[in-house]
Amino acid sequence: MSTEPTVSEPGRTQAGAEGAPGAQSVHRARRAAIAGGVGTFVEGYDFSSYGYLSVFIAPLYFPNDDPVVSLLLTLVVFATAYVARPLGGIAFGLVGDRVDRGKVLVATILCMGVATTLLGLLPTHATIGVAATVLLIVLRLVQGFSVGAEVAGAATFVSEAAPNEVKSRFGAFNPAGATLGFGVAAAVAGLVSALTTTEQMAEWGWRIPFLIALPLTVVCFAIRRRITAEAHPVEQTGKRTSLLDVVRLGWLPVLKGAGLSAAVNGTAYFGLTYVSIHLIQRLGYPKTGVYWVTTAVVVITALLMIPVGRLGDRWGLPRLGTVGMCGYLLVTWAGMWLMGQGNLALAGLAFLVIMANSAFLQVTGYSLSPELYPRAIRFTGTSLGWNIGVVVAGGTAPVICVWLVRATGSALAPAFFVMTAAAVGLVALAAIVAGPRPGRTGA
Repeated sequence: MSTEPTVSEPGRTQAGAEGAPGAQSVHRARRAAIAGGVGTFVEGYDFSSYGYLSVFIAPLYFPNDDPVVSLLLTLVVFATAYVARPLGGIAFGLVGDRVDRGKVLVATILCMGVATTLLGLLPTHATIGVAATVLLIVLRLVQGFSVGAEVAGAATFVSEAAPNEVKSRFGAFNPAGATLGFGVAAAVAGLVSALTTTEQMAEWGWRIPFLIALPLTVVCFAIRRRITAEAHPVEQTGKRTSLLDVVRLGWLPVLKGAGLSAAVNGTAYFGLTYVSIHLIQRLGYPKTGVYWVTTAVVVITALLMIPVGRLGDRWGLPRLGTVGMCGYLLVTWAGMWLMGQGNLALAGLAFLVIMANSAFLQVTGYSLSPELYPRAIRFTGTSLGWNIGVVVAGGTAPVICVWLVRATGSALAPAFFVMTAAAVGLVALAAIVAGPRPGRTGA
């Protein structure tokens, strides 16, 4: 006998006579996808700005005679934010499972937007000493707490609104939004860098991308609030979901989800946060040029996710993810070698070939993860599994990659981190295919 409480699933309408999703259910899924995508866009922009600006933040908040040490400390803070992600995912996830997905998704945008704006106003170490470093860490933890619920919440919200036949198509809006946020963050960093001198950028220009988060937050908050307000709240089951329920009902799905997440995020954050640092600091390419190359690659990757999402509905999500992981195994080492040949255009092309695989993996991860869990624990379970993978391989990716280069003396060493993450993902996908997926209608 099933131990899952019996509940109806919001957004589940009957398919038409031919098995195709009805117009009403597709309309609902499309609006859910828009609400999810605009939120993940803001979270992606806010969260990634720190990574793109880390080369400027490092000497201001971690002054050291060795610039590599300063950068490593700055990236450790980048990774520290991921410690708060599981906590935010559990706290917000339980509220989402008990009460209302939409209200949680509105709260995460506000939380992230305020923290990012305050980063742009934060005094430096030269002004208030170690207190500046402490406040920087606190604000990054707040960002991590917020984004810990955002990805899982948006993925769950869209998955529950979309019929099986179009889950991948509309699920792709979430990673596309998040990745586009990374691309816009890189574009803003590049534009500010181009319009300021090196001294101006180091003194005050780095603050501008953080401050732009405020108007972005206001606009996206208004869009998400309007759409999620129209969604139905969680139907009460007479039982309050607890973390113990998640462990009891979902420990195996959490392990599978964590493995999938480690692959998706380890490979994605290699490209989204480390490669620009690698091109600037290790290979000596000009900062402004690297920002523009990064912007182009990330935006193209985000746009690629929309047709890839449609492909996922035809192929099936496990096959889609397998293509992406095998792609990383085949091209990452060669791509990094091409980056080191002294030609920025060639480096950008190699970067794009590597990142194209991320489109396949991210669509798979965002769309497939909610399907692993029963309805009563779906938000919390997805949050927990996803964030464990992010902590293990996502937030640590730039730190590990910088350390690998320093420890081995080889600019190609980070490729083996990416390939390891992809191999872990293949194992996780095999386990997912072998087991049940209660998040699919009729599963």
